[in-house]
Amino acid sequence: MTATTSAPAPVPAPRPIRTAATLVVLRDGSEGLEALMLRRAEKANDQNSGASVFPGGVVDAHDRHLHPLCTGLDDAAASERLAVSEGGLDFYAAAIRECFEEAGLLFANDAQDLPVQLLGLPSGELAAMRDAAEQGTDALLAMCERRDWRLAGDRVVYFGHWLTPPGMPRRFDTRFFVALMPAGQEVRPDGRETVEHMWLRPADALDPARGLKLMNVTRRVLQQLDVFQRADEFLAHARQLREIPLNMPRLADGPEGRRAVNIEEPAYDEIGRLDPEGRGDAHYALEAGLVTRLSDRVIRVVDNAGDNSYLVGGSEGWASIGPAPLDDALRAIAPGPVRWTVTAQPDWPGGTLDLGGATLQMLKIGDGAPSFLLVEERMLFTGANVTATGTNDAIEWIAPSQGFIHRPRARSHVDAADAPAYRR
Repeated sequence: MTATTSAPAPVPAPRPIRTAATLVVLRDGSEGLEALMLRRAEKANDQNSGASVFPGGVVDAHDRHLHPLCTGLDDAAASERLAVSEGGLDFYAAAIRECFEEAGLLFANDAQDLPVQLLGLPSGELAAMRDAAEQGTDALLAMCERRDWRLAGDRVVYFGHWLTPPGMPRRFDTRFFVALMPAGQEVRPDGRETVEHMWLRPADALDPARGLKLMNVTRRVLQQLDVFQRADEFLAHARQLREIPLNMPRLADGPEGRRAVNIEEPAYDEIGRLDPEGRGDAHYALEAGLVTRLSDRVIRVVDNAGDNSYLVGGSEGWASIGPAPLDDALRAIAPGPVRWTVTAQPDWPGGTLDLGGATLQMLKIGDGAPSFLLVEERMLFTGANVTATGTNDAIEWIAPSQGFIHRPRARSHVDAADAPAYRR
């Protein structure tokens, strides 16, 4: 048996979370939907160095100054869409601004309320405009006001919300938007932040043979896009979305090395319980022989068949739950003497076993064999395929005979401490 933990690593200081906006630009190619990908410049100490990304960046404090310049959407409507108290239009404005700075595409309308076509500008004027815009948000504001242009917030559609995992060097709370490639414009990377652009079908961008460096969130968005054949189909899909959940992956270790674990993966809940700070020492795969300290009262042991046995204990001793034989190896794992083996029908007075600060209670759920509740931690040990427990608030965690511990009912995937505050 191999234990998963040694001495706990020092808890790092909380990392600040910066708000950001990303704009996914789509078009229809000869073989279907294509997405604009930009390759970031190589930079030291940049976790995204050399990665292929969508246009985007940090929301600037001055992006609020762009509100009067936006058409088709006001702050109240934008904030309602993003489920924030106010300031939602900042994200739309930042997405448009960053796309112009990084890719040379400007989602704006002219005085006749027609899409701006930058290719019609005199030679050199576009470059001068971009240089001015990159000096700051106020420069972009002045540039558009001189030309009587308005940022086209109604052509930019919100569809995703991602938060960088705890433990990463930099953390971003990012809103994802999508828009169709504007007519009369062409992509021109800025040569500093972005050095190359590609129009790729999502499947081609995801193909390992192409060798793109993709961040987890970029890969996930490409997988979303890959379901659709046409750009306008995805835009229509994004417009009809009602609730957009916050996705926060968690870092964990396993056979493929340390990686981000997404919210729909079986290990997600357990990783959040064992490693909320993001050290990355929890596991996303249960390999034979793995021993995991789930809490001061609970240890899980995985056997060669992938079945879980649990050691549960307190000051009066420990009990063994599950198929593993109570041999010397299992006894050696327990911090104290193992005095009980929990059977399918234990002879406990009142159906309760007191281990000294750890109380096991026999429960019947449905028509299956009894399950056992660790009262102090509200953790249910069960061989049944239990995913929900109705209104039984005594159960907060399910510890199954196979797989990871998980919560029994739907919940927010991010703890309140992880969720950024949006009041300004």
